[in-house]
Amino acid sequence: MTTAATHVVSRPQDETRTIFEKGKAGRQAFSCPELDVPERPAEELLPAQFRRTTEARLPEVSEPEIVRHYVNLSKRNFDLDSGFYPLGSCTMKHNPRLHERVAGMAGHARLHPLQDPEHAQGALELMWNLERALSEVSGLPHVSLQPSAGSHGELAGLLLTRAYHEDRGETRPKVLTPDTAHGTNPATVTLAGFEVVKVATNEDGGVDLDDLRAKATEEVACLMLTNPNTLGVFDPSIEEIASIVHGVGATLYYDGANLNAVMGISRPGDMGFDIVHFNLHKSFTQPHGGGGPGSGPIAVSDRIAPYLTVPKVVKDGERFDLDFEGEKSIGRLRGFQGNYGTFVRSYAYIRSLGAEGLKDASEVAVLNANYLLAKLRELGVTEHLPLAFGEHCMHEFVLSGAPMKRDLGIRTLDLAKRLLDHGFHPPTVYFPLLVDEALMVEPTETETKETLDAFAEALAAILREAAEDPEIARNAPYSTPVRRLDEAGAAKRPVIRQALDEAAAA
Repeated sequence: MTTAATHVVSRPQDETRTIFEKGKAGRQAFSCPELDVPERPAEELLPAQFRRTTEARLPEVSEPEIVRHYVNLSKRNFDLDSGFYPLGSCTMKHNPRLHERVAGMAGHARLHPLQDPEHAQGALELMWNLERALSEVSGLPHVSLQPSAGSHGELAGLLLTRAYHEDRGETRPKVLTPDTAHGTNPATVTLAGFEVVKVATNEDGGVDLDDLRAKATEEVACLMLTNPNTLGVFDPSIEEIASIVHGVGATLYYDGANLNAVMGISRPGDMGFDIVHFNLHKSFTQPHGGGGPGSGPIAVSDRIAPYLTVPKVVKDGERFDLDFEGEKSIGRLRGFQGNYGTFVRSYAYIRSLGAEGLKDASEVAVLNANYLLAKLRELGVTEHLPLAFGEHCMHEFVLSGAPMKRDLGIRTLDLAKRLLDHGFHPPTVYFPLLVDEALMVEPTETETKETLDAFAEALAAILREAAEDPEIARNAPYSTPVRRLDEAGAAKRPVIRQALDEAAAA
């Protein structure tokens, strides 16, 4: 009998070979035209230290091979343009193509970072206007666009905190972080040379005020907080939290990773925060999740402003310039002024939506998350994956897979891998750490009701399937370019380089 398996044909090995292994000596994709100027020896054109002594070892391939190689690579990963990507706390929203067109305009894309400010007035004006917009969104008056990512903004914030305290003659070695904090918070605290002190979470998912009072001493430099936090809970005690922290002379830092829930609705500066970082690539659209580029500007209060990074964008009449002065500044955090292309996309997003549009985006993000949560309840999913805290959520929510593991014999990781076979990127798993078998879901405002329904149906189907045969989920995925990986082995024994001699011999 003829079966479908009879007709399976082994595919070429190209998909598992590197571009160096595909090359052949002498093959090329481009031929230089004949030289139409007098030829000069390289020795006359380049100093000795910049001249190669051996030939560059580059892949020798044809143009079709190059195109197929990278197109095939691009198809081996899951991306936002391929399907729903509800990765909690990462805000994987759609990136409007209009912003790409604007960022690709020659005046933006071909602007050299060393261009004299006199000849970069448009770029400086855009940066100035973006700073003013971020100031309005955060409720804080001073902004620096320099930090390259959210974690870089966190580092900037702690360096500013240290400069503020040292200027007052104080040495404060400790920084408080809730046990729901993003992992980058304690990592940044350590990198900045402070000691991490964890603050407990109360039964409603907010900061345990008694624990905060016990740990808020004059040794504390800062409290780093996300509001809403990684449980998708907005802490109603934020004013009291600010009072406790400021009462011991510490600063209050806002991790802006979850800003997508409150844009145009509430402002960190009005809550009492002194320093805020933005994730432009999350809240204001910029393709991310594949390695960048990101952008993590910071906004600060008047008392932190003297220590802000330089250079600053300044305006004198109708002219813009860069001001490198700053007696108490912590200095530069990176070369040049930041990831300019991200500034263009974010400014385009803010201008295209306007103040009401930003508020609408946050409201729909919260609505979508609560709709999806209600749909999961309707389908019985939450019987095995209950909400970890509270009854409702902000822009994201955290489920606990502990009952699913106990009753159906599959873990959150199994569920996540099986979702790939249904065409969905898994939500964030095993974070925050205080939730057993955590599954953090952030649908964002750019997804349709039909997409949310399909995702909920997929979760329900996986649970029904697990009740019949849990081995199916335990061995998933089945439809991806590679099956389940040894992630511990990959982390402990990473193979990230291929010796050129091995490639040539392949």
